[in-house]
Amino acid sequence: MTIRLGIVGGGQLGRMLALAALPLDVRCVTLDPGVDSSASQVAPSIVAPYDDREALARLAAQVDVLTYEFENVPVEAARFVEERVPVLPPPAALEASQDRIAEKALFDAAGLSVPPYAAVDSLATLEQALATIGMPAVLKTRRLGYDGKGQALIRDPLLAEDAWRSIGGMPAIVERFVGFDRELSIVAARGLDGAFASYPLVENVHHEGILRLTRAPAPSVPPALYVAAEAHARSVMDELRYVGVLAIELFQVGETLLGNEFAPRVHNTGHWTIEGAETSQFEQHVRAVCGLPLGPTTLRGLSTMVNLIGDAPPTDAIAAIPGAHVHLYGKSPRPGRKVGHVTVRADDPQALGRSLERVLTLVGEGS
Repeated sequence: MTIRLGIVGGGQLGRMLALAALPLDVRCVTLDPGVDSSASQVAPSIVAPYDDREALARLAAQVDVLTYEFENVPVEAARFVEERVPVLPPPAALEASQDRIAEKALFDAAGLSVPPYAAVDSLATLEQALATIGMPAVLKTRRLGYDGKGQALIRDPLLAEDAWRSIGGMPAIVERFVGFDRELSIVAARGLDGAFASYPLVENVHHEGILRLTRAPAPSVPPALYVAAEAHARSVMDELRYVGVLAIELFQVGETLLGNEFAPRVHNTGHWTIEGAETSQFEQHVRAVCGLPLGPTTLRGLSTMVNLIGDAPPTDAIAAIPGAHVHLYGKSPRPGRKVGHVTVRADDPQALGRSLERVLTLVGEGS
């Protein structure tokens, strides 16, 4: 029987969810304010603001269950729809992800360590917090902000006022800057029946606050570290009574993991799963929220995902590279914009390295 899935948000994640849903006989409808959103090119779309109740009611009337593809969907909108059809992941997960203080409290409850932090709502409280947690420190708005936006690094207490102004004097969190070894992330899923599945820890490389590259699996991960990451993901999901795919970004400091942030949705660091795992994160999310059994997360060799930022090289040039798979999002080029990604998959490190070198040269990242 065909299942009808609503998706709030029409970006590339909604696009890839809709594409993954089709083979499962799940038909998607999206809601997005953009008249030519990425997802609207592959699935029917309602064009309206995310908080438009008339449009939300119209969407709810067309679907059996609703999900979302980004975490800044208004919580009130999700709760409005929940009165009509199930909303998964639950709005409580959305709410926790939208406030960095609530997010830290969630990690504390799940037993995931975090860097020292404090809530600040004025320059005076920021200066007091810096004296307590020390420097360098990172100031972040409590709400909104992604890809490095809404953040400021403070190395000198005399620059606290500049940092406070740079984020617009909004309610914020300040946390001790961690000299981490590398950033890792784990993508996991929880089904309606409580079944749990996870993908391996991956290693992420950022530049100017934007994810550039993800290696899957992360090289040289001690088994105990993966066991700990999986346990943290399971604990966070249990705390939230979560259903769907979730990603947690982590800092590795020696043999310890610190929680950075989580996303209640499919995630950029899981894009490699389309070619690199038996079940992609997008199919897994559709399976979970639609009440289908979770799929196996077995790896298909080694993978590296490269984001295409600003513009994409010619498709034929990428297609000529062994093991390279390009995904374009139907977006017009723009500086700093994610317009697509390339996943390179191979069965051995040498083959992966050769193909990855060619991809990085094409996208201008170097080796």
